[in-house]
Amino acid sequence: MLHARIAARAFNTPLLVEPTKAMAFLSGLGPRILGRRVEMVDSNGASDGAAYLPAHASILAGGLTESLQHNADAPYPIVDGIAVIEIAGVLIHRGSWIGQSSGQTSYEGISAQIEAAASDPSVRGLALEIDSFGGEVAGVFDLADRIRAIRGDKPVWAFVAEHAFSAGYALASQADRILLPRTGTVGSIGVVVMHADLSGQLDQDGVQITLIHSGQHKVEGNPYEPLPKNVRDDIQREIDVLRFLFAETVASGRAGRLSQEAALATEAATYRGTDAVVAGLADDVTDLARGFASFRQMLSSPPPLSSMRARRASLPQPKQEALMAQANQPDDSMQDADADVTNTAESENDAAVPPPATPAEAPEASRRPVSAAPAPSNLADLPVELREAAAEIAEIAAQAGRLGIAIDAAKALRDATAPEALRKLVLQRAAAAADARDIVAAPPSPVLPKSAESPIVAAAKKAASAGSRG
Repeated sequence: MLHARIAARAFNTPLLVEPTKAMAFLSGLGPRILGRRVEMVDSNGASDGAAYLPAHASILAGGLTESLQHNADAPYPIVDGIAVIEIAGVLIHRGSWIGQSSGQTSYEGISAQIEAAASDPSVRGLALEIDSFGGEVAGVFDLADRIRAIRGDKPVWAFVAEHAFSAGYALASQADRILLPRTGTVGSIGVVVMHADLSGQLDQDGVQITLIHSGQHKVEGNPYEPLPKNVRDDIQREIDVLRFLFAETVASGRAGRLSQEAALATEAATYRGTDAVVAGLADDVTDLARGFASFRQMLSSPPPLSSMRARRASLPQPKQEALMAQANQPDDSMQDADADVTNTAESENDAAVPPPATPAEAPEASRRPVSAAPAPSNLADLPVELREAAAEIAEIAAQAGRLGIAIDAAKALRDATAPEALRKLVLQRAAAAADARDIVAAPPSPVLPKSAESPIVAAAKKAASAGSRG
């Protein structure tokens, strides 16, 4: 074990880690790293009076957890289109693919996995399986921002396998939903710095360390002398700023559920089960297997109509203008309207969609035919936009049927008809049917007597005739 490297990561550097875990680290590995007994001193300089001797390594039974099998070359398992990404143990900035065997997970490795999942067409959602007491500050906020950005394209759920503290919660808070079991615990929105003071022990051993340095602040916080007050104050200011950034990141991920002020007000407390939900740090308390089944069910269900309309409203402006131009075209007959409906669909992947030309502006041969999308073997494999359009077309056809207007939804799908154009067609047919009901033509009745000519009309005719003779 590289004790010097571990010591460099653990001491005199800000950590997003739950304090009891830091104390456990010091009591277990501290004596091995420092080579002597470790005495705990709080931020006020008070000692807890406890001395920790070097601990013996324990041997754990094997086979408690099996290594997950990867699908093809994917750096994560995929279950029903969900990439399962494990975030466990101590979280560190760099370290490539270190993982279960070392008890550490690197932000570098997590980032590589989520980036691969974001660009993997077989992945429809991401599940973050988190069991961590936290870790290093370096790298965590950039990774949190990336997770929050990815959930705009693919849903991300966090499943807390008992613990999501500090840096672990910073990552969990960026998911769309956070689920935890009844005994699961989250929080610890705070920062801690550990400093080792070896000066007293070195004096007893008769060892004197001389640090030759250039630059006044070069050796501040070194372990060979007591921590000066001005250096302590500088460290305190630094971690206060980092805690503010931590709370800001959590609030961005939990928008509408946990504000930055509320995150700071937790004062780095931890919350278990339903208390976490009440405090806004989590969304649901459930068995994680049942929660994962809900995630799978959500991905396989069609989105609600409200979300489809919101997504369509977010189309780029050229696409919206194309739909509006098509809706405003004058139609000479219902047959022309039927013909124009099939020419409004454009691919969602086009960078820009020009407004379609009217028949007078462009010859028939210049119109681009719309090719039907290949039929996938599974409805879940359809693109989200196509599923949304299909659901809305089916709803329009059902509403038209209740008005007595027949709409062939299957034909509309084959012709790539836009829902707006189909709705326009239904409104036109409904208006034509209403006009037909209001106009009634009937021949003169053979039974009723014919009305006599009006006396005023007769007098006018007589005057006009006399004037023409004179």
